[in-house]
Amino acid sequence: MKSEPRIAFITDALPSIGGGEKVLFAALEAFPHADIFTLVYNKKVFGDTPLADREIKTSSLNNLPFAHNHHRFFLPLMPAAIEQFDLRAYDLIVSFNYAVANGVQYTHDARHVSYTHTPLRYAWTDINLHGTHTRRNPILETYMRKFRAWDKKAASRVHAIATNSQAVSRRIRLAYEREASVIYPPVEVERFRPSPHREGYFITVSRLVAHKRIDVLVRAFSLLNLPLLIIGEGPELPRLKSLAKPNIQFLGFQPDETVAALLGKARAFVSAAEEDFGIAIVEAQAAGCPVITYGQGGALETVMDGVTGLYFHDRSTTCLIDVLQRFERNFDSFRITPIVHNSQKFGKSRFIREFTNFVQSSAGITIQQQAISNL
Repeated sequence: MKSEPRIAFITDALPSIGGGEKVLFAALEAFPHADIFTLVYNKKVFGDTPLADREIKTSSLNNLPFAHNHHRFFLPLMPAAIEQFDLRAYDLIVSFNYAVANGVQYTHDARHVSYTHTPLRYAWTDINLHGTHTRRNPILETYMRKFRAWDKKAASRVHAIATNSQAVSRRIRLAYEREASVIYPPVEVERFRPSPHREGYFITVSRLVAHKRIDVLVRAFSLLNLPLLIIGEGPELPRLKSLAKPNIQFLGFQPDETVAALLGKARAFVSAAEEDFGIAIVEAQAAGCPVITYGQGGALETVMDGVTGLYFHDRSTTCLIDVLQRFERNFDSFRITPIVHNSQKFGKSRFIREFTNFVQSSAGITIQQQAISNL
């Protein structure tokens, strides 16, 4: 392979800024000359990000109505679209996969490594497109069966896989019958300044999509009449507003400095999602903010129950209310120092180092000097 290989980064879609996009930004610090391919790119969202001045190569799906805000509903078109990217000029392909990115086509002498956020949850778990576990439409289930066969074949062509948590590594083993090394995502823990005086509001930072289960938070906080700030945008916003009482504020998108300031003073961060990893959960701890979270997925690897936060194990309004009341009774037992200390092992420099080593060892490339200076 050439000493300076041409590298292509493939990601499923770039509709908004969340944890997956932060992984991509950090990966670009390691490999700044990589070209970026994605099915859908909502350019207006990325004006003040590392993507702002980059050429992003998109698919024909990018031109479809509603694709930027509702790209998940175009899933049946995605496998064919991802296979249409022309990658013949590239020596190394790095896919960032949560849906179809592993399915890119490439020449036989190229290497393909994957950072898989998760096998597509709608195909490989019983969760449906509306974020619930209700019975699926038989037509949708027939399609998902075909998708699983395509997805498993796509994953079999990848030369090496890394992922974001032990929870997802187990998911990959079950779905793809492949082993995946764990590289925890990058968290810019140094951005946060904990305040010793916590204020009375609770906070969550999330995409407002169905599987994040923000509705569980809205219902519980509406009943308790506790102040809750919700930061984030997404298609669930109108429904969530219809459920919310006046004690719940929807702040929409907020810049990083505003999020950091609010986390630094919040009483607690709350989440009802089963996170693959959960960057916002770690950011909250970096801000000295205790975390109340659903006790499944990546949160089990990032939150110390009773020390940096509390788990609840049933995503019902009653269960969340119970744990919120327990948190209020024991609020003084949560100390800022151990909460912040727990976040430090997930820093961005650690991710860049481990991700660079993974790509280098899996693909046999030479690390560029520009990447080394970031470690």
